[in-house]
Amino acid sequence: MAKARIIAVCRSDERTDPKVDVGQGELRIGWGLVGDSHAGPPQPGRWQVSVLAWEDVERLSREQALRAVPGSFAENLTTEGLDTSGLRVGDRLKIGDQAVLEVEQLGKPPGIAHTYSFQGHSLLPTVGIFCGVVAGGMVAAGDEITVAGE
Repeated sequence: MAKARIIAVCRSDERTDPKVDVGQGELRIGWGLVGDSHAGPPQPGRWQVSVLAWEDVERLSREQALRAVPGSFAENLTTEGLDTSGLRVGDRLKIGDQAVLEVEQLGKPPGIAHTYSFQGHSLLPTVGIFCGVVAGGMVAAGDEITVAGE
């Protein structure tokens, strides 16, 4: 089986804009992805980094005849080969040589608003992973992802 890896690092200037793949970025403790509209100090209901499996994007794209690209669903990190359905709150994801994320939320509870959609579809509320940054560093497309303990 192929190793899990980052295929895109995405950010947006405004919360209402789609995220764009910028290829690489800095994850900062207590902040998130530097330069992203969702980055900032921790607040209730606000997560520093969103993660979405490309396999989920491909599935929905096939089912709904969408032409989604990394960032279309407002995720910061698009992954390939990472079984996000097997992750649990508290799991840690090591990305590349330095960065470590800790899973804080699986999807979003129905009571938390999620206003962004791509052509009327949202994935982050159902299959997205929301993380805090516990070790900062640069991340880029191609970086390997390992789950702590693997």
